[in-house]
Amino acid sequence: MKPDYIFESSWEVCNKVGGIYTVLSTRAKTLQEAHQDKVIFIGPGLWKREDGNYTKEESPYFREDPSLFADWQWEAKENGLQVRVGRWTVPGEPIAILVDFVPYFEKKNEIYGWLWEKYQVDSLHAYGDYDEASMFSYAAALVVESFYRFYLETKGRKAGDVKVIYHANEWMCGLGALYINNKLPQIGTVFTTHATSIGRSIAGNMKPLYDYLFAYNGDQMAGELNMQSKHSIEKQTAHHVDCFTTVSEITAKECVELLDKPVDVVLPNGFDDSFVPSAAQFTRKRKAARKRLLDVANALLGEELGDDTLIVSTSGRYEFRNKGIDVFVEAMNRLLREKDLKKKVVAFIEVPGWVGEPRKDLQERLAQMTQNTPKTQNTRNTQNTQNTPKFTTPLEVPQVTHWLHNMSHDNVLGMLKYFDMHNRKDEHVKVIFLPCYLDGKDGILNMTYYDIVLGNDLCIYPSYYEPWGYTPLEAVAFKVPCITTDLAGFGLWANSVFGRYGEIQDGVKVIHRTDYNYSEVADIIKDTVAEFSAFTKKQVDEARKHAGELSKKALWREFIRFYEQAYDIALRKAEERKKNLKD
Repeated sequence: MKPDYIFESSWEVCNKVGGIYTVLSTRAKTLQEAHQDKVIFIGPGLWKREDGNYTKEESPYFREDPSLFADWQWEAKENGLQVRVGRWTVPGEPIAILVDFVPYFEKKNEIYGWLWEKYQVDSLHAYGDYDEASMFSYAAALVVESFYRFYLETKGRKAGDVKVIYHANEWMCGLGALYINNKLPQIGTVFTTHATSIGRSIAGNMKPLYDYLFAYNGDQMAGELNMQSKHSIEKQTAHHVDCFTTVSEITAKECVELLDKPVDVVLPNGFDDSFVPSAAQFTRKRKAARKRLLDVANALLGEELGDDTLIVSTSGRYEFRNKGIDVFVEAMNRLLREKDLKKKVVAFIEVPGWVGEPRKDLQERLAQMTQNTPKTQNTRNTQNTQNTPKFTTPLEVPQVTHWLHNMSHDNVLGMLKYFDMHNRKDEHVKVIFLPCYLDGKDGILNMTYYDIVLGNDLCIYPSYYEPWGYTPLEAVAFKVPCITTDLAGFGLWANSVFGRYGEIQDGVKVIHRTDYNYSEVADIIKDTVAEFSAFTKKQVDEARKHAGELSKKALWREFIRFYEQAYDIALRKAEERKKNLKD
């Protein structure tokens, strides 16, 4: 069964904060092609408010269009819903509705009381972002209810004539899914947990997750880790929606053990290659990315690292253990003493920390380099660095590009200090921390992540807890070979494609990782980087080619069928309820 309308809610609709933004924004084009303008994303209205009205401060990811559903917009406003309707400015440009959830805080206790009475969701222990997420989720459900009553149930149609899906992402949208389940039983509900809240918390609190997964009780662990409310809404949503899904087989096991609910469908995360530059632009953009990365490194370190330098990086959320940032630093420290390393290495850690401001001294050096670099090349032999000033001394703290609010308590800087890694002149491995979102306006690189990632020679993501793993998929999409682990959903998927554990020659090296083999993983990373540094140009080109070929098998057009399966399951259950309602 195919839906006539799909409503999908997430905190990350038109709000770029994490991996779910990538999931939804890259999938949008494929959904649009199949359900033209019948796919409606619902996100939070996060603009500053003045006297109850929105200011003109705009999101770079949203373009308002008052003509879309103009009659319903008026109706919604009359009923107290404050919405903005427009387009999400990503490939496919789907319709997006952003809703103001602030007005519902005053009835928070009433909403939580209803949630307890109907579904036994424990909101008593809520803290942090629980209230904000829940009020948004409630507001998103009201949007769907209002739209459904106005367009799909009235105007000569009877309830049941139109097939509708409501898709909620993460525990943050669970309340809305339960509201729809209760108030509009004719709508099929889908819920996707991208990572169980308890699984992530167990891993983040340095507890062994995988060897003891069978023995953990989710409810008990929620109490121990002070996660009762998030776990409760996630668990009850999983049990009550029509189709419960997650993003990988590894997380599906968590759901069985920690939520006491097997998933109905696994929805692997795909990618949209429209983000990848065409062949004509690719080489130019790669050269520009490499030049910028090396310029930043040279200005910071007072070095003259040339284009033969091996550029490696890791990136993602700042989850020091879960994302394997600790193992990455450990491996780079061991690489310092590796005799088989054939090239100099500059390793970037691109994770957003508690950033204060871009370094003024680094900005001044970069400005000098820009001012003194010739804009045109008169001869073929002219070097890019012809008139670029050479800096012979490193800046103070040559490991970081932006000052942090918590310099003395930052995990990355602390580990570098512990290993006495200070990017000295005679060291062939330099580690640089880029603690900011690469949005093109960070003050140092001033290039977006997708414009920077293709400048790498090798990307390393030694994750301990990674339900899917967009960063390695993005890397191979930009033809950058990468290292990941079999505790990442993407790593498991790559192994299934290869029929064995991937090697770096395949474009993806997949390392076996457990609760206890941290040191072994660090050694394998060190050895793989050294091996890659000795590759001939032909071997590098082959690895890059294989990486690109693998990414083609993970495009959304290959994975969208799993979503169609989930919609079918949910709609069939909704059809059964409709029959019961008529009876």
